[in-house]
Amino acid sequence: MTLPATPPVSAPVPKTVRDVRLDFFRGVAMFIILFAHTPGNWVTLWIPARWGFSDATEMFVFSSGMASAIAFGATFDRAGLLLGSARVVFRIWQVYWAHIGTFFATAALMVYFTDLNITGRNYWGNLNLWMLFVESDMWENPNILLSVMTLQWVPNLFDILPMYMVILAMMPVVVLLGRIHFGLVVAASLITWVFAQRALSDAYGLPYFNFTAEPWVGDDDWQRRWFLNPFGWQLAFFTGFAFMRGWLPKPPVTWWLIAVCVVIVAANIPYSNIGVRELDFDFARDWRRDNAAWFSKSDFGILRFMQFLALAYLGWVIAGDKGNRIRAGASWLGRLWAPVLAAILKVGQQSLAVFVVSILVGRSLGFVLDVVGKSYWTMTWVNALGIALLIATAYGAAWMKKQPWRVARPHAAA
Repeated sequence: MTLPATPPVSAPVPKTVRDVRLDFFRGVAMFIILFAHTPGNWVTLWIPARWGFSDATEMFVFSSGMASAIAFGATFDRAGLLLGSARVVFRIWQVYWAHIGTFFATAALMVYFTDLNITGRNYWGNLNLWMLFVESDMWENPNILLSVMTLQWVPNLFDILPMYMVILAMMPVVVLLGRIHFGLVVAASLITWVFAQRALSDAYGLPYFNFTAEPWVGDDDWQRRWFLNPFGWQLAFFTGFAFMRGWLPKPPVTWWLIAVCVVIVAANIPYSNIGVRELDFDFARDWRRDNAAWFSKSDFGILRFMQFLALAYLGWVIAGDKGNRIRAGASWLGRLWAPVLAAILKVGQQSLAVFVVSILVGRSLGFVLDVVGKSYWTMTWVNALGIALLIATAYGAAWMKKQPWRVARPHAAA
């Protein structure tokens, strides 16, 4: 007698644990950017930019590279290079209109604050928007609206999203090179970064890769360029992209590597704004004056990159595997931390919507501080209001993306 075969018992599928570090640090970067974009905000005295060469911009760009590897990498693998590139183009289209909308909404808001004539300040003038409102000879100056729409005119406050668009446009080329050999990705990124360094261009006669920011000035060498040079900042973006794609291995957690990163971060403090202005290190002030190209924010100087990598490694180690050390535990302290962590993660997940709103909120909060005064009390509740608005934006954007109107309710169907 043949016994029936016992059906195989399938092993339970282990539950995947989401790595919260990406969303957490990207959310933190969004709050820091809000503080930095609020004029007169005392919190900016304690942001990372005051203590070293790098700041929240590196956090945003590096994390965006990691997020892009997740969002677009699977599309390239599944649908191929052509459709993957199409999705990138669609994202660029979304970011473009986010930039245009942010520019005109902010300009209109600054006109409104100026016309109120409460503080006596010209807020649109402070943003260097003179060409948008001051009448000029049309034969001598280009169409200013066309310059805005074609990204030829990029005022400093509005330079992050144009930089991000150009870097996104590089992604299909990077993915193609990565399929051939990762060494080609490294070479292309480093060569592009070299040609984005104005100091190297002036010293060795190399071509300088950057876009003009004020086309009416002319094409002279001294003309202002994009403040955030995408050809320099792509190095941070594609480093994060390479880590998330698995092209670069995870760094090991060792005491000596931790010590090296701590030394790098500590060595930056004397040369930071804190070291020069508060601690009054004369040698550091002289060095900063003579070696500005090494930590240039515009061209993404190499010392900014080194310090950021050291900070990123220390943050990665402190957060623990998949962010276990920043997760909420079962204790009473963990229960208090849980809603705070959830809000930070939500802000990090909805970074584009939050960033756009943060520009408007930051300038508005600066106006409020001009009206009510800049005491510690007013700055505390103004910053709390800004944080609340960003959190509300994140949850609202997440709710809209779910398209709840597409779910038919029973009484609606009846």
